[in-house]
Amino acid sequence: MNQKELNLILDDVKSFPSMPAAALKLLALLKDDDASSAQIEQVLRYEPGLTANILKLTNSAYFGLPTQVGSIRQAILLLGWKKLIQIVLTSCISAIIDKPVQGYDLPAGDLWRHSIAVSVATETLIKLLKLSVPDDVFTAALLHDVGKMVLGRYVETEIIHMDEEAMRGLSFEQVERSMFGIDHAEIGAKILRRWSFPTTMINIVRWHHEPDNAPKPDVAIDVVHTADVLCLMAGIGMGREGLQYQPSEMASKRLGLTQKHIEIVASQMLQWANELAASVQSTT
Repeated sequence: MNQKELNLILDDVKSFPSMPAAALKLLALLKDDDASSAQIEQVLRYEPGLTANILKLTNSAYFGLPTQVGSIRQAILLLGWKKLIQIVLTSCISAIIDKPVQGYDLPAGDLWRHSIAVSVATETLIKLLKLSVPDDVFTAALLHDVGKMVLGRYVETEIIHMDEEAMRGLSFEQVERSMFGIDHAEIGAKILRRWSFPTTMINIVRWHHEPDNAPKPDVAIDVVHTADVLCLMAGIGMGREGLQYQPSEMASKRLGLTQKHIEIVASQMLQWANELAASVQSTT
């Protein structure tokens, strides 16, 4: 490990773009049981560009609403305010991570499509398994690999040595830690902490590859971990990591996951993820 390089990585975390203020305010509303549609409208009142993107996305084929939506209030009535907040955050996150990722062999759009697929698979698993998880899990799933945006250029410069390490049978995040003293999951957690995101979301991003090493068992971490692995196994956003990952047996057991559940998610995930990714890209 090169301490100077690690310090440069940590400096890059500090300079990573911030989330829009409107997104952070709306994320806080997810934790407020007394939040109202009026509060959401108030936050978006001075964000005409964001509001336009939200309405385009709401009217997309992905949601299949029976009528054209022309206002935030109408969108809330048809989708519910929590779903609308998810749409806002999806639009904001797309602007941050819909870029090529050096080092991981992910062209522009690939990391974003993977992130969308993981969020869709997460929601599908939650419904199938009837899980009780925080409302911000969807957003954590979208952001689970945000650390790659920082670590990518360092991976690119060390990739020959990293490939040699991978030949020893190490997972990609283990190779990252060996080379840099930190992996993309930990970097992602630092970014979310800098954004003042909730601890639940920070923990999901931090432990999404290693749910069994989390400070305590957490269904939210387990479900995002499982969704991520299923997407990688399906070849969505695989990049340089390839098929390095397998779902944790303990996480699958905690979730009550069966082969039937996996087949259902696999059959729906790709179509829904492509539809949602296309919808978001059409608004940017």
